[in-house]
Amino acid sequence: MSVIISDDILQAAQISETELKREIAILLFQQKKLNLGKARELSGLPLVEFQRELADRGIVIHDDVTSFQAEVENLKAWGDL
Repeated sequence: MSVIISDDILQAAQISETELKREIAILLFQQKKLNLGKARELSGLPLVEFQRELADRGIVIHDDVTSFQAEVENLKAWGDL
């Protein structure tokens, strides 16, 4: 599925397509709609840069040991770790 956002909208928001993807990825991760691996993929950033962006915004990556362990397994499965 593709989502088309007009250049007029991007210009009005003063944001590039790349920045918009990053913002959507961060928002979906923060709302727990995407896990770290998928959010990173959507953002287009390398894993460490995506994690740094989350940290800079004060967004907690793992709120408990179970979620951390699950994320490690997901990252291994996707080849990001």
